[in-house]
Amino acid sequence: MYDKIIKLLLIFLIVFTPIAFGSMELWAFSVMELSILLIIILAAVQTFTLNVPKRSNLPDNPNGHTHLRIHALTVLLCLFLLLILFQIISLPSGLIKIISPKTYALRQSLSISNFEPSALSFEPSTSTFPLSFFPFLTQIEFFKWLTLSGLFIFLLRWKSLEQGDRTKRQLILVVMAVGVLESLYGIFEFFSGHHHILHLEAESLVSAVTGTFINRNYLAGYLLMVIPVSIGFLFSREGIQDNRYGSWRDRLSSLDGKTLLIGFSIIVMILGLLFSASRMGIVSLLLSFSLISFLFRNPEKGKRFSKTAVLIFGLALLWAAWIGLDAVISRFFSVAESFEGRWEIWVNTFQIFKDFPLFGSGLGTFIQVFPMYRSFHILGLVTHSENDFLQLLSDTGILGAGLLAALFFYLLFKAFSGIRALSRREPARYIGLGGLVGILALMFHSLVERNIQVPANALLYTFIFALVLRISLPEKGEISAYKINQRNLRNERDQKEKINQINDVDQRNWIN
Repeated sequence: MYDKIIKLLLIFLIVFTPIAFGSMELWAFSVMELSILLIIILAAVQTFTLNVPKRSNLPDNPNGHTHLRIHALTVLLCLFLLLILFQIISLPSGLIKIISPKTYALRQSLSISNFEPSALSFEPSTSTFPLSFFPFLTQIEFFKWLTLSGLFIFLLRWKSLEQGDRTKRQLILVVMAVGVLESLYGIFEFFSGHHHILHLEAESLVSAVTGTFINRNYLAGYLLMVIPVSIGFLFSREGIQDNRYGSWRDRLSSLDGKTLLIGFSIIVMILGLLFSASRMGIVSLLLSFSLISFLFRNPEKGKRFSKTAVLIFGLALLWAAWIGLDAVISRFFSVAESFEGRWEIWVNTFQIFKDFPLFGSGLGTFIQVFPMYRSFHILGLVTHSENDFLQLLSDTGILGAGLLAALFFYLLFKAFSGIRALSRREPARYIGLGGLVGILALMFHSLVERNIQVPANALLYTFIFALVLRISLPEKGEISAYKINQRNLRNERDQKEKINQINDVDQRNWIN
């Protein structure tokens, strides 16, 4: 019962977070945080009150790779969260002057400029103040990171993901369904001229396919993760059949309706990403398919690339060209102008990092701090630095960014090493590779855009990364169960081949 409720909550999160405008509003990501908190509470109750065995009668892993992985992960995440808490608490001004001289100087100037009877009551005193320039915003970001970190660790230990592929496949199908619906809805709103995002009139925002997101790049980042996972899921259905059929005609005739539907869904999502006209999103998609066509090839047959992946992308591109790609292509001619504006923001953001090199200006305080460093004129506010990594560096300093970089490359190495060790006949290998490509595609897109700061994208990123790690580093019991299953499949296939050979011999004898 607990596992069913948890699975329903996960499905709710996967569906709700993108539909609620990417969960950018306070109420939306508050619902997301409360749902994740409920999942963690249910898991804790299940563990401590029902006394459910962790591995469901599967043998323990004597090497303890999963425990070492989770312990290292927990340590790095806890250090990062403690750093954010350190930004919030009030510290003596003498200590601030030593560890962050620029923070001390700006706080002193603010206190002097507000040394009047009418000064605002929330201005910090000159004796103690926090490192963060806006502690409330830092607290909001802290709870986001805390809940997503808790969800990530929970998914790595969730019993239902250990027992088999059913729950994994169900959740992947939900992710795919959301990606297809977002693409179809965005295509309808854009090409029909309705130009709404749900109930909101958004004539200025819906200048391309955006789905229910408020920005084309946010949808592009979301689809960059969904498309590779969907391709991996498609190949996982074909993986066992790769060596069974000799020619492409036999393989094409062997495809069932579900496989064809999945392929069509991938093409629809590629169309959605192309017509989002996100330039870096399209470039990331091209790089993703380059990796997929290389990683999903069959070297045993001497293939240099996967023809199936190339065929899917080619069909989507032909369909998009038939509809018309003029508006998409024209956006690439304005790359120089757009890059110039981004470059100015990056330069000013790097100046923030230079002034707050160790601890940053406070996680989530970019919108408050950037106006002091802005060197150009612009209508409105600069809400983000157009680069997730650079903004993280300015918000948390080299300590915070260094901890997350160490964590990312550690997990990436573990995931890649584990997937590489899996057999090419194992269906889960393709899902793991697809998820890994989706993660890398989002990180590449984040070089020039905000992606991980969008709660819907951050949630999907957390889920896919946990799924990849569960596939790449399974428990010993899971490996044994898989080997038994594969041995049974091989025996069944061998028996069918022997029966077919006997039937062929009997048929020839009868003809003779």
